Amino acid sequence: MKTWTLAVVAAFGLTGCGSYADFTTGHTTETIPHPQLSLTVRPEPVLGRGSFSDVLNPSVVKPGGRYLNLYSAFDGRTWHTALAESEDGLVWQDRGIILSPDSHTWEGSYIAANGSVLAIGERLLYWYQAGPKGHPKIGLAERDGAGAWRKDPEPVLDWGPYGSWDEDGVADPYVTRLGSYFYLYYLGQDRARPTRQRIGVARSLDGRKWEKLRTNPVLDPGEPGDFDEAAVGEPAVWVSHGAYRMLYTGSDFAGNRRLGMAVSSDGVHWRKSQTFSGQQPWNSKVLCDATVLPDGDTVRVWFGGGDVASPDENLHGQIGYGTLASR
Repeated sequence: MKTWTLAVVAAFGLTGCGSYADFTTGHTTETIPHPQLSLTVRPEPVLGRGSFSDVLNPSVVKPGGRYLNLYSAFDGRTWHTALAESEDGLVWQDRGIILSPDSHTWEGSYIAANGSVLAIGERLLYWYQAGPKGHPKIGLAERDGAGAWRKDPEPVLDWGPYGSWDEDGVADPYVTRLGSYFYLYYLGQDRARPTRQRIGVARSLDGRKWEKLRTNPVLDPGEPGDFDEAAVGEPAVWVSHGAYRMLYTGSDFAGNRRLGMAVSSDGVHWRKSQTFSGQQPWNSKVLCDATVLPDGDTVRVWFGGGDVASPDENLHGQIGYGTLASR
């Protein structure tokens, strides 16, 4: 899921809820219109539910030539982060749960999952969603060279101020690194009922102290009747084929979810361009939670799918695989 060269981060700053700044992620050299991409999907899931009610939200990285997948697993009450390993990204060996929420902290007991992983040398950094159901924040866990995971004691990205677009929750982190900055794309929600969910971005020099884009959000739901009329979230951002690209999940008011693609020349100003729907019984109602790894002219994509129109869980979630390439 990482497009750009990762730099070793020697030290991390203190936890912070985030300030505000005006920025872009940089500019590509080519101009819109950018080529559209076709999504070719394997017909069967590559990671099934096993004993869980749902497995979704894959986050795939390839340190040392072996694929690691930190994915979300729902046991009927709680969302955990589990780990699977693979030689080819298609056949996975389950390594079990690696993170669960701690009810004695800010995390509560509902979720410690829906995360985004980066590899830096022998270390893994994992930004994840936690907190009460419906009111999430974003935390950070780190795995050291010995394989032990350590969570930061406080969230690293908090809600915005009263009246802001993300005043009631921040979730679905997707982190990448360009130059000296980490960029975190995330879902924000306000206090409106029904809740409005949109996508914004923050940047950081250390992965812990973030400043949010002052002009957030960067992607809004569509018009009535559009596939993303109700909400947008679960962004995955990378550079390929002459543009910044974002795969995101769009929801309609019936609870169906599909993947949309947006393109940008600076990582901040986005134009919606394509829509992808599930074509198999197992992903007929939900196609969501994309993570990507560019591989030459092809982009490898892992995603969640389900056959029940549900906004969060109990959708018989499984993880699928596909590739994006020029038409």
